[in-house]
Amino acid sequence: MPFFSTGSAQVLLPIKQIRDGIIIMRDNSLRGILMVSSINFELRSYEEQEAIIFQFQNFLNSLDFSCQILVNSRKINITGYLDLLKRAEETQTNSLLKQQIIEYRKFIDQLVAGGSIMNKNFYLIIPFFLGEKKKTDIFRLKTIPRLTEELYQQYRRHLYQRMEFLALGLRRCALWAMPLKTEEIIELLWSYYHPKEAQVGYYPEIPPELIIG
Repeated sequence: MPFFSTGSAQVLLPIKQIRDGIIIMRDNSLRGILMVSSINFELRSYEEQEAIIFQFQNFLNSLDFSCQILVNSRKINITGYLDLLKRAEETQTNSLLKQQIIEYRKFIDQLVAGGSIMNKNFYLIIPFFLGEKKKTDIFRLKTIPRLTEELYQQYRRHLYQRMEFLALGLRRCALWAMPLKTEEIIELLWSYYHPKEAQVGYYPEIPPELIIG
């Protein structure tokens, strides 16, 4: 789907289109995004930590193309959740369950009062530039060719292969990776330019006919 329109601040973005879970940049290069799980490294034993570090070193050394690690930290607004607990407390007829809900709501209140609750998401952004033949023989053309549908399908397959390669490498590090779909990419980009709305869980409704892949 087209990601920008005339007269909008979105024209400043270097994005031309999002389709099939892929971002098409204005220079016709492609970007794929993997959402990556996390692990509590501090809770692992020393041997496990050493093994994870070793596997991650091997993973980085195996790359012959660039990629970008993105960490997205955002405050979580749980006002709606507290309101839900309050309504559950008022409608609960079982005295024991009612008391448990009261104690749980108090615990959440105290937890929130102690500081902001942050949510962290981890992403890996994978590029594919026009002019790349193979991962072992990368070069840039002096002039960027026009991105025909045939070329797009060809480059999309190469990008998917890279994403699969990265997902397998991360799995050896005890991390799981999942490619973002078109709608999820749109919501991620939208949240960066509308942080207050995203903080309370609001996202714009995307018409189904605009979602390709």
